[in-house]
Amino acid sequence: MATWTPDEPMVRLHDVHKSFGQIEVLKGISFEVMKGEVICIIGPSGSGKSTLIRCINALVPINSGSITVEGQEVNDAALDKLALRRKVGMVFQQYNLFPHKTALQNIMMAPIHVLKQDRSEVEARARALIKKVRLEGKEDAYPGELSGGQQQRVAIARSLAMRPDLMLFDEVTAALDPETVKEVLVTIRELAGEGMTCILVTHEMGFARELANHIYFTDQGVIVEHGSPQEILDHPREARTKAFLEQVL
Repeated sequence: MATWTPDEPMVRLHDVHKSFGQIEVLKGISFEVMKGEVICIIGPSGSGKSTLIRCINALVPINSGSITVEGQEVNDAALDKLALRRKVGMVFQQYNLFPHKTALQNIMMAPIHVLKQDRSEVEARARALIKKVRLEGKEDAYPGELSGGQQQRVAIARSLAMRPDLMLFDEVTAALDPETVKEVLVTIRELAGEGMTCILVTHEMGFARELANHIYFTDQGVIVEHGSPQEILDHPREARTKAFLEQVL
């Protein structure tokens, strides 16, 4: 079992390469994330952001390089994927809720069926999480009866039900109406404020400015530059970064 201490990087990527067929999507990505940090990954569509975040959760295998989470090599063939999923929660652009299950049931499913935890204990936790994401009264609502923003908050609560150490967010507001974006961002802001380690792929630059400890700008499979929000958003050094920010700011 890998030994890891909180004074070491929780997440460490070293020279990560990933190809789909002949197309190289990640071309040597390296960075580290310390416990409690909020990292934002920004960049144009097709720059490899979503692939990168999926590699951290072993949803996508890498071709070469190394990714460790709490000292555990993610690309190890002997890796217990379930153990990794317990450490790493992920919220996608699509909510991926079970349409025939209520909000409460969606949140309870993995702890009960995957982790075999006690139903009454899981239900109490799920109800607390529904309150946490400000959806009291929606416990028995089905996904089809909820707005996009409400469904996304159920998806966040579902990930938190596994008690992860790290949360990955992949463009979680991209499919939402502008008025529902804020309620999801408030939920993520509160999580970060409580010390949850977060890696976000986002196009919400104001949110990245406010929340991120560090921003990575990626383009064409490489990290073009990285730094504090002020450095990247206000004083970018690279022409590619400047061109991108002129389009989105």
